[in-house]
Order: sequence, then structure tokens, then C-alpha cells
Amino acid sequence: MDLTFDRMEAARYRRNLRDELDGAALYHALAQAESDPVRKDLFLQLSEAETKHAALWRSKLEALGIDVGVHVPTFRTRVLAMLAARFGPRYVLPSIAAAECADQNKYAGQSDALALSADERSHAAVVNAALGGGDKGDFSGALIAKAERWHRGGSGNELRASVLGANDGLVSNFCLIMGVAGAGSANHAILLTGLAGLVAGACSMALGEWLSVTNARELAQSQLSREAQELAETPEAEEHELALIFQAKGLDREHARQVAARLMKDQSAALDTLAREELGIDPAELGGNPWTAAGSSFALFAAGAIFPIVPFSFSQGLPAIGLSVALSAVGLAAIGVVTSLFNGRGPLFSAARQVVIGCAAAAVTYGAGLAFGVSVS
Repeated sequence: MDLTFDRMEAARYRRNLRDELDGAALYHALAQAESDPVRKDLFLQLSEAETKHAALWRSKLEALGIDVGVHVPTFRTRVLAMLAARFGPRYVLPSIAAAECADQNKYAGQSDALALSADERSHAAVVNAALGGGDKGDFSGALIAKAERWHRGGSGNELRASVLGANDGLVSNFCLIMGVAGAGSANHAILLTGLAGLVAGACSMALGEWLSVTNARELAQSQLSREAQELAETPEAEEHELALIFQAKGLDREHARQVAARLMKDQSAALDTLAREELGIDPAELGGNPWTAAGSSFALFAAGAIFPIVPFSFSQGLPAIGLSVALSAVGLAAIGVVTSLFNGRGPLFSAARQVVIGCAAAAVTYGAGLAFGVSVS
């Protein structure tokens, strides 16, 4: 019984040690990639805290006579660190914030880690504050604008959007081609259908994205104009509104009023702050460039949709269908691995789930095509 208990405890210690060392490595990578000295110091402090947590679990394992060896960061940690180095910390921070929120109570049921439980909740709050760009220490217009620029792109995680765009193209065209193949269509008809599905789907995605971003920009511009007008016509009311915003962020009433009054001396900074805090608008971007968004959507959808088409360009019949399924499965697995970066699941599980679900959908459309083909014949 004691031996079984020790094994269970050792497994828990190892799991906790791995998580803390991964966190330390990831925050250190964010610090290395961060150019802002204040945020660099924040990430380094988080890394040091995770390292201290890891020391507790290492000591417990050593007390059981277990050699912990050299830690190798997980796949997720290595990829997020690489993306942070390439695109900057803000690119991966939404995924990290989501993981921190999910893990903030992971020590709640572990009696020997109660002190760490409070730290984990604190880390989640700190990362979310960093994601929001807020700074309770100084609310000058320059610092607010600087902090908000650091997390622009608040409409979502770019990595997540990219993966989902490619997934839409792959799954929709895979199912379309399997449906046509199931109906017994000739090879050239399948190939033509796949290419038509790629172009039509990519154009539809691009148009939808262009309209979405354009409408968002027009609405943002309208709201900014209205806010600027109110700022010019009723400065006292806008100053009071700013004071309430800062008070909601944790400043006492008098300090909030002082900061608001100082900020109102710079009308552009006041408008910038009101736009971000009240309207949730980044004046520097206004929701992004619609043409860039449309082009990205077109390219990502097409990149996914090309996978099931390729085999029919050099093969036909059952061999082509088999190759299409295999190549699509590879693409689905790759997408599943990437989604593991922000869904908190293991890469193998995510890849397997993606392949199973995608192939199941294609099997349904193949069977429908087979039934319809027989019926039409």
C-alpha cells in the first residue's frame, strides 16, 4: 500500500515539476523576446517564481530517492517560445493567459502546495493584466497608449485564426471531393470540383473577412468621431468619465481625478484613452486592414483546401481516393498538433481527434455521394 502511495505521489511530483519548469522556461523566453524593460522584468519575475515552485517538487522527488534528470521543455513550450521570439510575446500571450486561468486552481486539492496555490492565482491575474495592457502605477496618456499598443489585435489570437482558416479549407474541400468521388464521378470531374471548391470557398472567406473588417473600421471611425465631438463640447463630462475609468482600475477617487485632469491637458491622449477604455477601439488600427485580412483568409483557406485535390492531378480511381484521404489525414494531424498550442491538450491527442473527426465527416459525405449517385443512375 505504501509503495503504491509513493508511486502515486512521485507521479504527482513529476507532473508538477514538469509544469513549473515549463512555465519558467516559457516566461524566460518571453522576457528574452520582450523589448519593453518593464514587461521584460515582469516576465523574469514570473520565471523566477516558477523556478522556486519547481524547487519544491524537485526536493520532494529527491527525498524519495528519485533522480529528476535534465528537464526537456514540452513541445508546446518550445513552439510557443519560438513563436514569441519570432513574432513577439503578444502573439502567444492569449494562449498563455488561457492556460494560466485554467491552471490557477490546480494546487487547490493538494494539501502540500497550499502556498503555491495562491501564487498560481496571482500569476493568472498578472498575465491577464499584461494581456489587457493595464498599469495601475501610472495612467499617463503616453503609458496607456504604449501599453495598449503592446496587445493590439484584440479581436483574437492570430495563430488560432490562421489554423482555423486552413482547417476550414481542408475539411470543407475534403468532404466535397469525397462526396463527388462517392457518386462515381470521373477523375477530371473530381479534380474540377475540388478546384472550384477551393476558389469558391477562398473567395467567400476573403469577401466575408473584408466585409467584416470594413464594417468594423467604419463603425470604429464613427464612434471615434462622436467621442471627439463629445470631448470638444463637454470636456468636464469626459474628464469625469476618465476619472471613473481610472477609479474602476483601482485608483482612489482623488488620485483618479488628478490623473484624469492631467490627461485632459492632452486632447489626443484623452481621446486615445477614451477610445480604448470606453469603446474598446485601438485608434492606431481600427480593427485592421480589410485587404490584408481578405488576402490572409483567401491564402489560408486555399492552403488547406489544396491537400485533398493534389492526388487527383496525377492519379485516378481508388488509388487517387486513397492518396487524397492519406494526404488530408496528414494535413488534419498537422492542424491538430498546432491547435494543441492553445487548447491545453497533448499534441498526439489533438492530432488524433482532428484526423478522426475530419475523416468521419468525409466518410459521411462519401456515403451520401454513393447513395445519391446510385439514386441518380
